[in-house]
Order: sequence, then structure tokens, then C-alpha cells
Amino acid sequence: MGTLDGKIAIVTGAGGGVGHGISLAFAKEGASVVVIDIDGEAARGTLGAIEAVGASGLALTVDIRDSAAVDAAVAAVVERYGTVDILVNNAQAARVGVPLAEVTDEDLDLAFGTGPRASFSFMRACYPYLKDGYGRVINLRSASELMGMVGYAAYVSAKGAIAALTRSAAREWGKDGITVNCIAPFVLTPAADAHFKAHPDDYQGIVATLSIPRAGDAESDVGRTAVFLAGPDASYLTGTTMSVDGGGAFYA
Repeated sequence: MGTLDGKIAIVTGAGGGVGHGISLAFAKEGASVVVIDIDGEAARGTLGAIEAVGASGLALTVDIRDSAAVDAAVAAVVERYGTVDILVNNAQAARVGVPLAEVTDEDLDLAFGTGPRASFSFMRACYPYLKDGYGRVINLRSASELMGMVGYAAYVSAKGAIAALTRSAAREWGKDGITVNCIAPFVLTPAADAHFKAHPDDYQGIVATLSIPRAGDAESDVGRTAVFLAGPDASYLTGTTMSVDGGGAFYA
């Protein structure tokens, strides 16, 4: 028996990396997992992995910057499963390695459109079902907010907005039985791995600051933390950030 048996979870950006790991961790605990990604082939790949462990799932190709597309995706989930119990806003795109003075409007639109705005759109669309049922929201932020990483202005700003959205929603939705929390991970996703291979000093610099000097695993480290936040043992925990980064960032 899994801790998430019978629960319906939506995970955005689940075609790879952290979203893939969280999706598998949820599936192994009995949840039905809806995989949201702009890359349909990647989404179907994660769905295949979910089904391979004996869980139910659904793959949807969605441009999360389009709120109407988000609404349609949530409607499709409800049509299939009847409700939404768990929402994980993991997706985030951004152009990084850009000096602050060279950040364009398009860079900001990409970072904010796929990050806080998309998170808000999914939260708004899922709210009627979350408040009438189980009610768990997990958003992804980043320790880079505290570090103020050079060349990451658009990304860091978007993640900071997600943190603020999380706190506001936790305060407002607690009375509805909905918990809203964040995970701040350090994982070598394919995108991060490509960046660090091109900038090895960046990777060594980050690892040197960690109390546990290694990158995290998307499923066994971040995914298991998400299972806890989505599970019954975290029912009195809201508005918090869990740093799954080997002790790299301590949120006060």
C-alpha cells in the first residue's frame, strides 16, 4: 500500500529531469500521475515509465504560458479522473548566462511565463478541486535566489516570484485545507548538465559550497521529498521551503 494510493497528481515539466523523478516517485506510491510537458514525446516517455511500475497516468502536451491551454489541460484531467489532489509546478524555462544589462524583454517573458505565471494559472485552475478534496500544491524554487548567481537574473527573479506566490497561497488557502510548499533542489537535470559541461567551474564552485558535496537525484532525493509533502504526514506543513541541495542553502 502506497502513501498516495488513489490520489491524482499533476506534474508540469515532467518530460525529464526533476519532473520525471517526481512523477516516478509519486507513481511508486500509488498515485495516478498526469505528465504535462511542451515536448509531447518526452511526456509520453515519462508516461511509459509510470505505466511500467504499474501506475495509471496521462500525458498531455501543453504550452503552459497559455492560460487557456492550462485550463483545458486541467479540464481533461478532471474528465479522466474526476478531480485533482496534488499539483506540482516544476516547469521552468529561462535563458541563463546572460549579463543583467543584456537581458531582453523576451528573456523575462520566457522566465516569468513558464515560471510564476504558469504556476499561478495551474493553481487557479486546480483550486476548485483542491479545496473540495485533498489539496496539496508543491512549487519549485531555487537556492540561486539567495546566491544571486551572475547571469541568472531572469531565472532568479522568476523563482523569487514563485516563492512569494507560495507564501501568499499558503496563507489564503490554508482554511480550505490546501497546503502550499516549495522544494529548492540541486539536481543535474539534462539542461543543467549541459550548462555545467560548458562551464565546469560553475559546477565545482557550487559543489564546494555544499555540506554533502554531490548533486541530488531527481527521484530518490527530490521525488521522495515531494512524496512527503504530498502525503498525509505533511498535513500541518505549509508555506515552507525544503532545501534538497545537500545543505547548500539554509532558508531562515
